[in-house]
Amino acid sequence: MGRSTFKVASLMAAVGLAVGLAAPAQAQETKIVLGMSGWTGFAPLTLADKAGIFKKHGLDVELKMIPQKDRHLALASKAIQCAATTVETHVAWNANGVPIVQIFQMDKSYGADGLAVRNDIKGFADLKGKTIGVDAPGTAPYFGLAWMLSKNGMSLKDVKITTLAPQAAAQAFVAGQNDAAMTYEPYLSTVRDNASAGKILATTLDYPMVMDTVGCDPTWLKANAKAAQALTDSYFAALEMIKAEPAKSHELMGSAVKQTGEQFAKSAAYLRWQDKAANQKFFAGELTAFMKDATTILLEAGIIRKAPENLAATFDASFIK
Repeated sequence: MGRSTFKVASLMAAVGLAVGLAAPAQAQETKIVLGMSGWTGFAPLTLADKAGIFKKHGLDVELKMIPQKDRHLALASKAIQCAATTVETHVAWNANGVPIVQIFQMDKSYGADGLAVRNDIKGFADLKGKTIGVDAPGTAPYFGLAWMLSKNGMSLKDVKITTLAPQAAAQAFVAGQNDAAMTYEPYLSTVRDNASAGKILATTLDYPMVMDTVGCDPTWLKANAKAAQALTDSYFAALEMIKAEPAKSHELMGSAVKQTGEQFAKSAAYLRWQDKAANQKFFAGELTAFMKDATTILLEAGIIRKAPENLAATFDASFIK
């Protein structure tokens, strides 16, 4: 996946210099394994891989699909160097002894995460005692459900939880199982397309708490700043390609999750990828404010036992300048 050997990379760099071009970031010898999922918001990374953007930036990147609940284990064992995940998950990993440093923001959900309920459920109060299909503790859907319940004077103790991955939660709900399901795109559209099964009670339009960042192991980051910079630059280059060639980009990104370009574009309409200017604004204050809020919910939900010692150590804004 987007691999190049050192020999080829060196040759390309030499050719670039010979013709007076600026050589790409000197990261040719650096292999990056990045843990992620099929979440629509992470798709620019898939595009950077499939369209050769990583290679163009002198990187050898392997994108590894790892369930969100297991990604920190891969990071702790050094099986991966970087991971894409939600901001509160970075907080939880740091609090639970798996340090990771966020280096750029990928996306914000604008309705791409949501709670689907049966048609007779009118509001959150009606969920008391009801069974909700949701992913395991330490995942975005679990946190999202805890956040929504908390904002409505309830907690996870007020409902019954059945642990299902996002895709399985949506499929089970449409098949008539459980009273509700917390899931995200592209799986939330399964519910949108099956109105008879139920409705969407709330999404991240009502509760804006899903935002994703890419983070890396701090020891690796210190030793590989150029590679981290090239990774960040590749993400922004992928966003430029989406703007310049939307149809081609959607096809490439959709293919990774077995969607047509058209289906992928529909899913992507429920989120916003964050360019460099948006990143700079986010890292300037919004990130820390959100992490403080998230820490409270993580403690309430029992996902962490204590707050991270230093939130400032959980991100590094130097790569987005």
